[in-house]
Amino acid sequence: MIRKRVLVSGQVQGVYFRDTCRRVAQARGVAGWVRNLPDGRVEAVFEGGEEPVGDLVAWAGQGPETAEVTGVVVHDETAEGLAGFEIRRGR
Repeated sequence: MIRKRVLVSGQVQGVYFRDTCRRVAQARGVAGWVRNLPDGRVEAVFEGGEEPVGDLVAWAGQGPETAEVTGVVVHDETAEGLAGFEIRRGR
């Protein structure tokens, strides 16, 4: 199991990024969470197998059709064994 934290920049708030991310993660069996940040970015944590987590990181680089992603920063972290995928309130 691996864990990635991603910070996504661009026009990523108010474009269904979080809801679409949740649906994509659930479809691929990836656990974690996603939230808006006050600076306009979206932060997400993905936990699961290497391939499905990699798929979610790649998806975050494009986002839903309504988003305009300009950058993604990815951090490797130690997996916590999360279950399910949730949309969290912003910081």
